[in-house]
Amino acid sequence: MTDTKRPALWTVLFTLIAIAYLFPIVLVVINSFKGKVYISDTPFSLPTSESFVGIQNYIDGIAKTNFLAAFGWSLVITIGSAFWILLCTSMAAWWIVRANNVYAKVLYFAFLLNLVVPFQMVMFTLSWFTDYLGLGNPIGLWLVYLGFGAGLAVFIFTGFVKSIPLELEEAATIDGCGTVRTFFQVVLPVLKPAVMTVAILEIMWLWNDYLLPYLTLDLKKYKTIPVAVQYLKGGYGAVDIGAMMGVLVLAMIPVVIFYITSQRHIIQGVIAGAVKG
Repeated sequence: MTDTKRPALWTVLFTLIAIAYLFPIVLVVINSFKGKVYISDTPFSLPTSESFVGIQNYIDGIAKTNFLAAFGWSLVITIGSAFWILLCTSMAAWWIVRANNVYAKVLYFAFLLNLVVPFQMVMFTLSWFTDYLGLGNPIGLWLVYLGFGAGLAVFIFTGFVKSIPLELEEAATIDGCGTVRTFFQVVLPVLKPAVMTVAILEIMWLWNDYLLPYLTLDLKKYKTIPVAVQYLKGGYGAVDIGAMMGVLVLAMIPVVIFYITSQRHIIQGVIAGAVKG
């Protein structure tokens, strides 16, 4: 095989993979404009003059799920949790790398253990513990997500901190910067590619997570979008599939916009993390 043909084959291969990933999303968007009877009977067909219902599914979904309230709580939980994860784990990773002692290594492996232990092993204990401490609210959920999101974030941040020349921090210290100023004015700006990479990964997880909010939140007061969607199920397994499709499309829009506008930072982060001094 000649070298000129290989790029074309890779292009075809990755195009097919992209289509496979995008197909379910396109299918949801198409079906969100069809009547629920036609969604069940002909899920792969385009809307026709008979099956097309306009934005009625969106209207029904917003009304039945109290979507605006669920959207607001999802936004509060996602932004708050992501902020504390990024802040706390970046500082922890910096200390682990620079301290480089027994305590730092033990702490680092404790964070890695977070990635190994399956969530199912702690979910029931977690539900009881959060209820006992009164954390069944969006603010309390920030702490829960901080614990579960710290493992991956610390793992990524430590790799990036190792690539930061120690001379930068020494120069800042000579100029009179304390520990806090050194981190926020010297280290954190250099960590921007890593911060964006972790932010994208964590926000996509936080926004779409169903199990943790369902186990910890007081559902009489607070519902995130994934939890609210489940309430479209009626008795005996009946589901308003049209309204569900409409709500799912609305739920995807913020994450898709965020990812499209931030994807270049992922590439920068991967490149920066791959080249370490």
